[in-house]
Amino acid sequence: MMISYLVPVVLVLMLLAASIRILPEYRRGVVFFLGRFQAVKGPGLFIIIPGIQKMEVVDLRVITMDVPEQDVISQDNVTVKVNAVLYFRVVDPEKAIIQVEHFVNATSQLAQTTLRSVLGKHDLDEMLSERDKLNDDIQEIIDASAEGWGIKVANVEIKHVDLDESMIRAIARQAEAERERRAKVIHAEGELQASKKLVEAAHVMSANPAALQLRYLQTMNDMSNKNASTIVVPLPIDLMDAFRQMAEGAGRRPTGASRDE
Repeated sequence: MMISYLVPVVLVLMLLAASIRILPEYRRGVVFFLGRFQAVKGPGLFIIIPGIQKMEVVDLRVITMDVPEQDVISQDNVTVKVNAVLYFRVVDPEKAIIQVEHFVNATSQLAQTTLRSVLGKHDLDEMLSERDKLNDDIQEIIDASAEGWGIKVANVEIKHVDLDESMIRAIARQAEAERERRAKVIHAEGELQASKKLVEAAHVMSANPAALQLRYLQTMNDMSNKNASTIVVPLPIDLMDAFRQMAEGAGRRPTGASRDE
């Protein structure tokens, strides 16, 4: 007699154990009644009728996905290997279960194809220098495509752009040539500025002869401070003018004598 009562009690307990569901705050349950969508349950405790109702559990936390390494040919025909990381989460559990099969795998494939297509439209220099802009472009495209699946893409980050050894050497030579070009331009600009300052100094000294004399004495002082064996004999400028006048007078005498004769 006890066995006849015990069996129904055990069946009821097993049915209750199979019917009770408890979901944490970060999960939701998409419930189907006889194959048709009924509601989104959770969080907390609720009951599912086995055999009649079916539930698919969806995690609402941010999912970090590593996009596998992709072979990309840039717009300037350079082959590179690029990988990235994708951050996304489910904002509509109903669409994530009904609109797409295995939304995680679908998002991964979408990220891979978008990464190749977007980077293939840019040059290698843009991939290396404008990474933030490329991240934003990839994020916008993936987010727009995955919106119909109830998925929100939070961020996309390109991690590595790998080049082969020959391309690395070519970029190093290009960078070295660019640095040499900048050095020559800076040197030329310095010479131009120095020449302008020398012209200004010449104008100032020509207006005041005493300034030229002071500069001459300063140069002599600089030369005396160095450990050199050079002997400098200063000659006054007035003495040179006297010699010049004597030479001009000697040159005019023969002409005057011939006229007297």
